[in-house]
Amino acid sequence: QVQLVESGGGLVQPGGSLRLSCAASGSIVRFDAMGWYRQAPGKQRELVAVIVDGTKTNYADAVKGRFTISRDNAKNTVDLQMNNLSPEDTAVYYCCAKGRRRGWISFESWGQGTQVTVSS
Repeated sequence: QVQLVESGGGLVQPGGSLRLSCAASGSIVRFDAMGWYRQAPGKQRELVAVIVDGTKTNYADAVKGRFTISRDNAKNTVDLQMNNLSPEDTAVYYCCAKGRRRGWISFESWGQGTQVTVSS
């Protein structure tokens, strides 16, 4: 099994910054994609940012220019730097990873979620 553990959420004022981190563990052979999703109260879960094949990034329009996703291949981590946060960014943020584990078995794993609240 592949486990994902998120950290870095919290309460921040509008205009502030937070950095989320997600650490993956398990018998991982290859990551095809690692990314972040979020779910606000009463809304569907949505993609925030993703890194595909280790290099290609994709961002939701709402976060372009403010959020940056990055990977550390040696540590099996993916981070999300969030700047200029607004109350509309308030949500539970989930880490997601897809790839292959030992035995070339495909996997898709999700973290437990971390709360980000933007409020004055």
